[in-house]
Amino acid sequence: MADFSVFPGFLKQWCSSIFFTHLLLFLKLGEVDSDEIKVLGPGESMLALVGEPVEFPCHLSPYQDAEHMEIRWFRTQVSNVVYLYQEEQGLSSPQMTQFLNRTIFEANDIADGSVTLHILGVAPSDEGLYGCRFLSHNFSGVAMWELEVAGLGLDPHISLEGFNEGGIQLRCSSSGWYPKPKVQWRDHQGQCLPPESEAIIQNAQGLFSLDTSVIVRGGAHSNVSCSIQNPLLAQKKEFVLLVADVFLPRTSPWKKAFLGTLVTLPLSLAVLTILALQYFYKQRCSQEKLKKQGEKDRERLTARLERLQTELDWRRSEGQAEWRAAQQYAVVVTLDPTTAHPSLEVSDDLKSVSSRPGASSIMAHGPQRFLEQTCVLSQERFCSGRHYWEVHVGRRSRWFLGACLESVERLGPARLSPAAGYWVMGLWNSCEYFVLDPQRVALALRVPPRRVGVLLDYEAGKLSFFNASDGSHIFTFTDTFSGALCAYFRPRAHDGSEHPDPLTICSLPVRGPYALEKNDSDNWLQPYEPLDPDWASDEALW
Repeated sequence: MADFSVFPGFLKQWCSSIFFTHLLLFLKLGEVDSDEIKVLGPGESMLALVGEPVEFPCHLSPYQDAEHMEIRWFRTQVSNVVYLYQEEQGLSSPQMTQFLNRTIFEANDIADGSVTLHILGVAPSDEGLYGCRFLSHNFSGVAMWELEVAGLGLDPHISLEGFNEGGIQLRCSSSGWYPKPKVQWRDHQGQCLPPESEAIIQNAQGLFSLDTSVIVRGGAHSNVSCSIQNPLLAQKKEFVLLVADVFLPRTSPWKKAFLGTLVTLPLSLAVLTILALQYFYKQRCSQEKLKKQGEKDRERLTARLERLQTELDWRRSEGQAEWRAAQQYAVVVTLDPTTAHPSLEVSDDLKSVSSRPGASSIMAHGPQRFLEQTCVLSQERFCSGRHYWEVHVGRRSRWFLGACLESVERLGPARLSPAAGYWVMGLWNSCEYFVLDPQRVALALRVPPRRVGVLLDYEAGKLSFFNASDGSHIFTFTDTFSGALCAYFRPRAHDGSEHPDPLTICSLPVRGPYALEKNDSDNWLQPYEPLDPDWASDEALW
């Protein structure tokens, strides 16, 4: 008779093996899914300027909801917390002391897995390795990058220290540099001059200040320059000083002749008189040469300014002619309330849109949270022809204008690009005009527009923007439109500025000429400077 006493143990071992095999398969499938998700940061390295803010954008690829994930920005290692997000609880873990009250968390597009951390007032001590980590019950991913910090110091200051060793001693000083700068003295021929002394000191904030001196000898009207270069930015600041030979100490030419005058007093008096006349003659000649050189420099500068003014007038008239031609295609545009986001308020005449009171959500303490994108479209649909309209933006500090496809998806502002069906121009915090084409392109406007004109040439595939305050051309998108277009308006939530004006569609003479708008008192100011195109990506400020 067969012995089955070992069968229960064998059956138990067989069942455990099957359970363990299924568990490994389940975990393996979870690993395959999580491996398909990646965390993308700002790149391998990025550069920030001392005192300026820096942005650390991170997102999941492919895009997915990260609202219920833990998102951590850290320095060097995960335990060094720069900022920690845990669902809606905000900062709940010990934060590194140097980042207290310096971080702003932006979660406009967290539902798409895209977030940004702003760090204010960058200092040299912030330089180093950073990373961001997305963590959930079934996924963990990290992106790392290197932050480099640079400071372009103050303009060099040159002072005259007096006579020393048969020459004039000059001193050059400056401060606020990072990393350690390089300083160089050069003469009028571009040859390097050896410094008499040089001291470069780093202060408690990590910034470098320098003090160097040189002794200049001989050479009439020598140009002496002190240049200070930042090795990381490849930029330098230079100061040039003109040193006339008459100011340099030298051996008096009449000392040897004075020995001969000891023989006879009359002869010595004659020699002294001749030498005195010669000295005054040379001094007068030197002054005349300096005066002529100054007059030539003024003439060259005047001629250059006249050429620049002529070119500026020509460019301005050319841009205004293009703007006036665009007004021939003026059309009536009204807002479609059915497309408006609930946080927007459309006027009864369908001409104005603004954010409803209380739409902005900024925390009283700690990091700021920003609203998701809101917009409204026009009732009119454009499938052909040329169409022009103008929008009064007033003094709002944030807005978007342009056109989009009628069937376009409502996306976040970081993806308002032609590739997504948007052709949009915007203003952020009163300081930067830009477009996404498809990358972020900063615009330098001489006059801040109070009214913006938009010209759509459907067949030519062009959407142009004009500054109706001075008639200048701002930017033109060139693309192929694949469907009906609508005018696009987005006032953005009120940010607490003094001018919460609504976006208002202006009434224009349809198919007729239109006069140049009367300039505001500050129209010809120029507070905006072009930004470095490498400074920001498509998601830089969102």
